[in-house]
Amino acid sequence: MSRTAELRALAARDPKTAEAPLARLLADLFGLRATNVRINLDQYSLNSLNGFFDTEDGAFFFKFHQEEGEEAMAGEYYRADILARAGLPVDQPVHVSTEPGEQILVYRRRDEPRFSDVVRALDLADDAAMRKLAIEAERRLSRRLIATYRASLHPITPDEAAAEPIHRLFHERLIDRLREGGRRYPGGRFADYYVGESFAFPGLELDWADISARRFVINGTAYARSLGELFDAAAARLRPERLADAGGVVAHGDAHNANVWFTRTGETAHLAFFDPAFAGANVPTLLAEVKATFHNVFAHPFWLYDPALASERFSASVQLEPGHLIVETDWALSPVRQGLLEVKAQEVWRPLLADLAARGLLPADWRQVIRLGLFLCPTLVMNLRAGVRSHTPVSSLIGLSVAVMVGSEPVAGEDVVTRFLDAIDPVRG
Repeated sequence: MSRTAELRALAARDPKTAEAPLARLLADLFGLRATNVRINLDQYSLNSLNGFFDTEDGAFFFKFHQEEGEEAMAGEYYRADILARAGLPVDQPVHVSTEPGEQILVYRRRDEPRFSDVVRALDLADDAAMRKLAIEAERRLSRRLIATYRASLHPITPDEAAAEPIHRLFHERLIDRLREGGRRYPGGRFADYYVGESFAFPGLELDWADISARRFVINGTAYARSLGELFDAAAARLRPERLADAGGVVAHGDAHNANVWFTRTGETAHLAFFDPAFAGANVPTLLAEVKATFHNVFAHPFWLYDPALASERFSASVQLEPGHLIVETDWALSPVRQGLLEVKAQEVWRPLLADLAARGLLPADWRQVIRLGLFLCPTLVMNLRAGVRSHTPVSSLIGLSVAVMVGSEPVAGEDVVTRFLDAIDPVRG
């Protein structure tokens, strides 16, 4: 096991005990004499570790993303320079280690909040003026993003597509890599989290063989694909080499709002990226904004990162009908999340897809590709089964329902996701 993997596991059990080995790692990698080491286990640290320390040279912030099998990688993470050269606002680290299994970033400590904290406060208590400030900050960032995407959009080969580390957030979590070459499906987090396991919902427990084959009906809307069908489709269509068909762009790739600083100056605010763990110059275009779209919108309010709070604020019930899982829930996007989605649709997705279409790079099944990417975001970022990590029966049911909603077309009618996809469709007026 790599040292970063050991540290993340130790911090999950006993953050205080992990402080001394973390200080030793900082000394070994960067020659830093770290004091007052403090590990920050916030709700957004699903696959990462961050915190603070001091040196004779001032106060610092560290962060690393630790992925299964990272020790086998060779400097694929943390390419902040790619984003900076492309003109995107990105906080540059003062120390970087790209050694396999010891990939970590150190920044000068900043006093401003992360955008995730700002928007979460608006989920808790909406404030129209602050919501407008946050949405306009998102709009400014989105306009810089689309300028970068348009300037960097280019055809890529299957090998170039497959070499990008962003796939570790998607396809690599569905499979096991075999020593003799090739891949095994189901594998990875998918097999570990769900296959053969049981699912506890309010008043009901199902096994994987049962729930994976059922169609969800959510608040009266029936969805065409089951959980099992969605995972199978993602394993086939999101193979890294297949995603070369829409070209590549320079992208952060994992720009959820806990990786974004929020800097306010009077009545305006600006956003800047950090932790570019999956940044690249050939990021498959249809994946570039998927993580940001899901984790900044559909993961909220509360259910992914604050399951206990979601279970207090929302209700969810379930009953069985032949071949179907009938779900009723009052969970819905908050006003700020709806606003962020509208900005993402207007300022980034629609012009990006229009450029792809104009250059003959827009696959006919682009809706499916985006949906499958959105589907994998919640299901493989953490185990959504109740009682395994932090999910309750209520939040687990909400989470799996949201995953199906983003992943599958409805049998008939529309929902928030179909309206989003219609809004970004370049052939619609």
